[in-house]
Amino acid sequence: MKILKFGGKSLSNGEGLQKVVSIITDKVNNGEKIAVVVSARGNATDTLEEILNVAAKNGDYKPLLEKFKTYQISDYAAIDFSEEFNVLDKLYEGVSLIGDYSNKIKDQILSKGEILAAKLLTSILKEKGVNARFADSRDFLKTDSKFGDAQPLEQLSKKNVIQYFKEHGGDLVNIVTGFIGSNNNNDTTTLGRNGSNYTASLLANYLNAEELQNFTHVDGIYTANPDLVRDAKKIEHLSFNEANELANFGATILHAKTIIPLLEKNIPLRILNTFNHENQGTLITSDSTKEGIKTLSVLENVSLVNLEGRGLLGKTGVDARIFRVMGDNDISVSIISQGSSERGIGLVVDADKATTAMIELEKEFENDFYSKDVNRISVTDDVSVISIIGQDLSTFHKPYTALIKNKIVPILFNNTVTGKNVSLVVKKSELNRALNVIHGEIFGVSKKINIAVFGHGLVGGTLIDQILASATAIEKRKGIKLNVFAIANSKKVLFNKNGVGTDWKNSLQSEGVAYTMKDVIAYANDNHFENLIAVDNTASKDFVENYIPLAESSFDLISSNKVANTLSYGFYKELRKILEENQKNYLYETNVGAGLPLIDTIKLLHLSGENITKIKGVFSGTLSYLFNKFSAVDEPFSAVLQEAIESGFTEPDPREDLCGNDVGRKLLILARELDLQNEFEEVAIENLIPAHLRDGNVADFLTKLKEFDPIYNKIKADQKPNHVLRYIGELSGDLQHDKGVLEVKLVSVPSDTALGGLKGSDSFFEIYTESYGDRPIVIQGAGAGSAVTARGVFGDILRLSDKG
Repeated sequence: MKILKFGGKSLSNGEGLQKVVSIITDKVNNGEKIAVVVSARGNATDTLEEILNVAAKNGDYKPLLEKFKTYQISDYAAIDFSEEFNVLDKLYEGVSLIGDYSNKIKDQILSKGEILAAKLLTSILKEKGVNARFADSRDFLKTDSKFGDAQPLEQLSKKNVIQYFKEHGGDLVNIVTGFIGSNNNNDTTTLGRNGSNYTASLLANYLNAEELQNFTHVDGIYTANPDLVRDAKKIEHLSFNEANELANFGATILHAKTIIPLLEKNIPLRILNTFNHENQGTLITSDSTKEGIKTLSVLENVSLVNLEGRGLLGKTGVDARIFRVMGDNDISVSIISQGSSERGIGLVVDADKATTAMIELEKEFENDFYSKDVNRISVTDDVSVISIIGQDLSTFHKPYTALIKNKIVPILFNNTVTGKNVSLVVKKSELNRALNVIHGEIFGVSKKINIAVFGHGLVGGTLIDQILASATAIEKRKGIKLNVFAIANSKKVLFNKNGVGTDWKNSLQSEGVAYTMKDVIAYANDNHFENLIAVDNTASKDFVENYIPLAESSFDLISSNKVANTLSYGFYKELRKILEENQKNYLYETNVGAGLPLIDTIKLLHLSGENITKIKGVFSGTLSYLFNKFSAVDEPFSAVLQEAIESGFTEPDPREDLCGNDVGRKLLILARELDLQNEFEEVAIENLIPAHLRDGNVADFLTKLKEFDPIYNKIKADQKPNHVLRYIGELSGDLQHDKGVLEVKLVSVPSDTALGGLKGSDSFFEIYTESYGDRPIVIQGAGAGSAVTARGVFGDILRLSDKG
């Protein structure tokens, strides 16, 4: 025989009830021998209790009761529930008159949910031709008289169950009321919440069932609650020990007491989905499964009771006093954590018992307050417990580090004696994000990186397209899922929690909304996003003001915008202080050499203690092209400049390139990587624009390009033989002091040198060090272009994604 148990959601009106009937009839038609245990339908138990509380306060409970009755009858008006409804009418009326009720009365009322469910299902099955029989568990399941949480009398109940099924067996399908029993006086008792599972487990034990099939509204047990963790995976097989740990740590799909009767007889338990009953669900047996983390379980309705007292250090009996208080007041402690340097004890208890616990502990330790041995007893509400079932302490640093990286600091944690389960107490507001962070870290699913991109011009737009084009391959190859959840310009932002699509430009135009940075941060928080990255592809000085609030809100930063690194040295240091305090990263490899690994190389050399003595090179791809071409051809400077403008190599106003400020900013960024404290004003910049052309509008300037020719033709002609012109930045001086010498200038170099042989729009850098002497480290390559820069930013994203 198999025992089938159906939960409240499975028995709800509509699809649920139809599915249950279909499952039972299919099994009967296939010749399977079964017995069925039912819970109250839908939210019947909660509704009955709600009506009870209204009646006890002399409230108008009757409309609620009528609504309850209507739901129970629904499309089955021919079924006679008059006996149950009359009992409820009388009990509620009595409670309303007295203004109170006992647990005995409450059990009588709550029991009606299961009775109504079993009677209704029996009637429907009979109509379908199934030989079904209503089985009131109060007739055979005998308990003690602890109303509300009664314990079965094992031997008597077992004898009664065997006798009952012997008399009512054969081809009968008994539809048994879960959750309820009766004491020796035949008073109705209940087995506590989730007691229907316990009923089914006891029947399976007493009848030596082949299997207990627990039908719920999910496909089985998951690595985490799929309602909270989208990437949760179904577990195919668990052992009873693992299932028991799950039950102890709050997995609502299992009741802790359910496991023991099954374990005694080695009866498999299968968790199945009523609404997808072709699925094989999760099988729980006595066979041990492979070691490792199985699942994350959550306790939500809890509070943390804290007892602090330096004077208790070394005193014996403190723990005994605490637990005596808990026991005397029927308060269960799910977690205890102790600190010894300043005696502190944290107890996790049910939220509705926390105030009682605090008050009773204050009474117990009253004299210790006077003697100053106890400083404080307090309650922290709005907390949740995450238990990692199967977590070994030797690898716990991985999920813990991931939490810290995402600015989630557990209030306390502890582990079981076996060292195979770890529980964390976190703020309730951080629960969802903490679950997703831990789950992503330990279950081998793709690590999700949530990205907000600000600025979608040439570089930003190219970057977004690069991410979308490469995302699938990166997830497959690296186990990293890149999710661009926000794209913004200066006016509007496009949000999509599941990631923007390839039509993001049109979507931004049609669905974009006005925003402030607080809106972006709030959106990330509301969706419990982990591993946040903000990418600044603007050229805006104003946008840099957002860096600090972003870092403080758990965003790592990536920027192709050079402004933040070239503002005052005070801001430069303040930003890094905030980043360090919040354990956030800031990457900006493209600030100087586009996609070239320049900044990383200099950082590594400097970090290793290498004494860098000089850095020089061609920092601008635009000016590299301009002077490479001008030096190689017999054309006036204005013609080469005009060609560069028409080819799109310059900014719309070419003076932004020709003034040298961009090169100066890049040079300053490298100086600061060496811990030099230079300001931008200290960079000596040779402006390539004749003084009389530096002001005025762009259109007017573009008509006067030939005025460059006399100046640059002469400079070119005055060079030594076999020399070429290059516009370079150079950092020199004693770089072991606070400041270096920063120069941006036009120089003439031999054409047979590495710098002289530069082609196209390549950037070129020479890094001179004490160890390498006169032989510099040379880095050369494409130093300009939206695709190259975007690829460099993309590289920073992947570099951050691989961290931690």
